[in-house]
Amino acid sequence: MTKTNGGFEPVFCTVVPPHVLDKLAQHEDPALANAARKTLERDAYERTHRRLTTVIGAPTVAPPAGAAPDKPHRTIYDARHGTDLPGRKVRSEGEDPGKDATVNRAYAGLGATFELYLKAYERYSIDGNGLPLDATVHFDHDYNNAFWNGEQMVFGDGDGEIFLDFTIPIDVIGHELTHGVTQYTANLTYFGQPGALNESLSDVFGSLIKQYTLGQTAAEADWLIGAGLLAPRVTGKALRSMKEPGTAYDDDVLGKDPQPGTMDDFVRTGRDNGGVHINSGIPNHAFYLAASALGGHAWEKAGQIWYDVLTGGELKKDALFADFAKLTVAAAKARFNEGEELQAVLKAWEQVGVRSS
Repeated sequence: MTKTNGGFEPVFCTVVPPHVLDKLAQHEDPALANAARKTLERDAYERTHRRLTTVIGAPTVAPPAGAAPDKPHRTIYDARHGTDLPGRKVRSEGEDPGKDATVNRAYAGLGATFELYLKAYERYSIDGNGLPLDATVHFDHDYNNAFWNGEQMVFGDGDGEIFLDFTIPIDVIGHELTHGVTQYTANLTYFGQPGALNESLSDVFGSLIKQYTLGQTAAEADWLIGAGLLAPRVTGKALRSMKEPGTAYDDDVLGKDPQPGTMDDFVRTGRDNGGVHINSGIPNHAFYLAASALGGHAWEKAGQIWYDVLTGGELKKDALFADFAKLTVAAAKARFNEGEELQAVLKAWEQVGVRSS
């Protein structure tokens, strides 16, 4: 049974980091700057709203009566470029695809996320209890982000200049929904190292959802987060690279990917909630190293170990990288004894400079 820490942090989680939007907001091209500023303003509003719903209490949503325990319950809404949520219902569970590719991608991405958690880890939706999966597409004008607000997914269409439609990368959908899994389990504080672990777990399982959907092994996966999201004018491959943190983009407009891959390059900053989207590169790289050393399907061994830690009840809200690393070592021993899995985990954390014992 999944254990949880009591109470929810008022976390508002976006896939595009504030430091990227800050850079864009200062650009000399008004079109690029204005879209970034609008996105930052909207994110600030939604972040405040998220805090209020946490204090007041969001309504509890139960699965519909008679819902099958092994099937998702998805609803897609269209904001029609407004900001009122959830918007107009455009597709419900079981309905055929329509003409709107964005709606279809959102629906498929919710389903892929549900399937990975159910088939690989026997988890029934993100709360473990059949929570309906809702998503809103076409949010606002030129909105350069996607977010989980504690109740549902929201996707912008991008400005078309720097970012494309946020439903294109399935790992972005999985990333944001995994913030929901973390919310219902370890509930990691969204600041500093605990916040970076929060972001890293979303990258890990977002990547695993993509790999599971494509049937890829660890060796076949690209280990990129957000591939296909950047517009053609951008010099870059994705938002982040788990294989090579710091190499996802190097662009005149966006700047250079600031993620470190080891503790030697840990970034100390007060921005981005203490660098949660930046220093997540370190545990990201540790997972990549462990999964690659083990080979095969990454969700089966390395993913299982990380999932056991996330949902096992021992991971504290204020856990540091070393705390998480020690728990992965314990989880590897508990599930796989003293085998290659344990050695792969130990070596991975050693390679990124995090103590695991």
